[in-house]
Amino acid sequence: MSKNNYQKYKRTSVESASREKLLLMMYEGAIKYIKKAILAIENNNIAERGMNIGFAYDVIMELNNTLNHEVGGEVAQNLEQLYLFMTDQLIKANIKADKEKLVSVLKILETLYGGWVEAIEKIKKENVAG
Repeated sequence: MSKNNYQKYKRTSVESASREKLLLMMYEGAIKYIKKAILAIENNNIAERGMNIGFAYDVIMELNNTLNHEVGGEVAQNLEQLYLFMTDQLIKANIKADKEKLVSVLKILETLYGGWVEAIEKIKKENVAG
């Protein structure tokens, strides 16, 4: 598949995805970028580290910006605090090439991702049964 066709495929998959799928895709992207940043630190690649931390930062900020505090209430507030904590850790990780801060953010993202996967599956099952 040519790069141009792949880009069209990716764009179509994003444009046609459900809100739930988009949420999971954002988490998957942030996780991927954090893992790449960790590798960049291990390889002492400053440019790759900064670029991937920047991408992860952008994704997490977008997750934060999409929170609906009116509907989400306390859950949205808690997620906002986690997102802000993670972005703060990313900034510190980038400045000091701190792999442990990235690992910490990665663990949080993976935990949240797993929770969303479970919640989405539960809702799907309830919708089928109901």
